[in-house]
Amino acid sequence: MKRKIYISLLSVLIVALAAGAVYINSLLPIITGYTAKNLASAVFISERTQEEVEALDLNFSFIKYTNNTVDFAEKKVTSKFLWGKSVAVYREKFGCTLVRDTDPEILVSVKFPETEKAAYDPETTLWPLGNIIPDSLTGIDLEKLQVVKTNIIEKDTYGGHAFAFLVMHKGIPVIEGYKPGIVSSTRLLSWSMAKSFTNALTGIMVKEAMLDIYAPAGLDEWGNDERKTITINDLFQMQSGLKWNEDYGNRSDVTLMLHEEADFGAFAAAQPLDWPVGEKWYYSSGSTNIITGIIRGKFDNDEDYYRYPVEKLFNRIGIPETVFEVDAAGTFVGSSYIYASARDYARFALLYLNDGVFKGERILPEGWVEYTTSVVPDSDGAYGSGFWLNADGAMPSAPRSMYICRGHNGQRLFILPDEDLAVVVLGYSPKKTNDMDFNTLLRDVLQAMP
Repeated sequence: MKRKIYISLLSVLIVALAAGAVYINSLLPIITGYTAKNLASAVFISERTQEEVEALDLNFSFIKYTNNTVDFAEKKVTSKFLWGKSVAVYREKFGCTLVRDTDPEILVSVKFPETEKAAYDPETTLWPLGNIIPDSLTGIDLEKLQVVKTNIIEKDTYGGHAFAFLVMHKGIPVIEGYKPGIVSSTRLLSWSMAKSFTNALTGIMVKEAMLDIYAPAGLDEWGNDERKTITINDLFQMQSGLKWNEDYGNRSDVTLMLHEEADFGAFAAAQPLDWPVGEKWYYSSGSTNIITGIIRGKFDNDEDYYRYPVEKLFNRIGIPETVFEVDAAGTFVGSSYIYASARDYARFALLYLNDGVFKGERILPEGWVEYTTSVVPDSDGAYGSGFWLNADGAMPSAPRSMYICRGHNGQRLFILPDEDLAVVVLGYSPKKTNDMDFNTLLRDVLQAMP
């Protein structure tokens, strides 16, 4: 009898260990992929040190136990955990790409095409195209803003860990601050603020009659089922109905897409419908990557596709050094991977504050900003099209007219049109463990207004 009990317990233990090993094995591409990709971009684009990134950005969960090698000669990062391994490679202007279902030699052989150079030198050009910022007084209380800057950058008073902080009033940066090792030209990760850049690129294509956001998206794989009615508008407004789980804390659709898949948009597009198209709002990074895939299909060749953001948006609004990273299939990661400086994010805000016009040139079509900031009904005032809104009053210290570029781990670009104000915060502020109190931060900034 005892022998039977022993054998039964041993069998249960073996099954449990086997199940645990299978689960851990399924996490390894996510654990090592997250580490390799984010460390590579932080080192090769943001020019941060491996030690700092590992101590701050990668110091959580299983991620902190990875063994990472930065190869500066080959410009790649290899991350290992248990029997798992991932490699991310850096390519000029493409940024860093996680190697998935692709020969790394083939990947690095693809070069970014030559693009038209910006018709100005940022270091000798006046703001907003350049970095010569005027001393014009806007009426805002600079002494109060100095206190806010000290609190957020030097004291971490608001929680989180801000790398960069900038306030722009009446189109002029009136105060900015940076953690040691970060400067005004340091390009920092957007996470989901990239969705708002995808909104801008789409708007430009609408203006040039290259896209109709209200027409069916036209994906071949949707042609024979109910997904065939999904439009770009449905995707932007996060109401496509496609099955999606945006939980970053475990094995989910978004973590699989970013860290295990080669073609992010194709992975998202392959999901079945969970809801009727256009009726249910829920957040989905996959939706935005479907859009960047659709955009790619509108070009005759990839060279024109890669040039488009640079020549049609970045150069025209003073952010020529911005990096828009691609997945292993070569498609821009419209959901998550823009690298730009705090000043560049402020310039992007200026484009929207001026209703799509930058230095007198109309870049976005008339009415695009109004479309962007119109409430998706099922979101209860929280979301527009590629931007978060404050129409739900979620941030009571700020006006309900405010709209927001909002990224994972505390990346924020607050746009306050009624105050002609924008606030940029970039850094590392993970939810639940060290979230930043943005409501109090905005309250203190707004108290400096004239």
